[in-house]
Amino acid sequence: MKKLTLKDIRGPRGYAPVRDEMRRRTIELKKRRRLSVGPCVSLVFENRETMITQIEEMARAENLETPEKIQEEIDVYNAVLPDEGQVAATLFVEVASETAVIRTLEKLVGLQEHVWLVVGGQRIKATFDPEQFKNDKLAAVQYLKFQLTPDAQGALSRPGTAVAVAIDHPQYRHDAHLDEPARQSLASDLD
Repeated sequence: MKKLTLKDIRGPRGYAPVRDEMRRRTIELKKRRRLSVGPCVSLVFENRETMITQIEEMARAENLETPEKIQEEIDVYNAVLPDEGQVAATLFVEVASETAVIRTLEKLVGLQEHVWLVVGGQRIKATFDPEQFKNDKLAAVQYLKFQLTPDAQGALSRPGTAVAVAIDHPQYRHDAHLDEPARQSLASDLD
């Protein structure tokens, strides 16, 4: 996937007039690309459009006007975007109360070894950013990527291919299947 550059970002002044429409489009896109896996984990598969909106929102919230400051945000979010032959996602551990979040995160230590994308029966293990796991703690938001083999890329691109996310952590065993529009959307990330 082509990485983002300063030309892709409007900055707070340029974003303000189009913000409502961009957010509406991105919310609709994320609905198609969001997958709940069990009762408290969900993934949103990221792409250029989701990251552009994220950067625009960060630049707006932090009032980043200079190209240097905006480039810093671009660099952070470019690391989240998938590279060639990959799909990327943000994983959320979603629990209502703060007490339950702490308990749930403690139960899910080691989750990074147990998340899989299953494409046409082929299991692809997620790779997480190791910096996210300092001190053997799990954060409620994680960035991950799946490196697809050429066969898996071809399967993802074929209409009707079964695609799922499976979690086989000893304390959390769930899987969920993507529907056909979600599969199509992910396949477009490989172009």
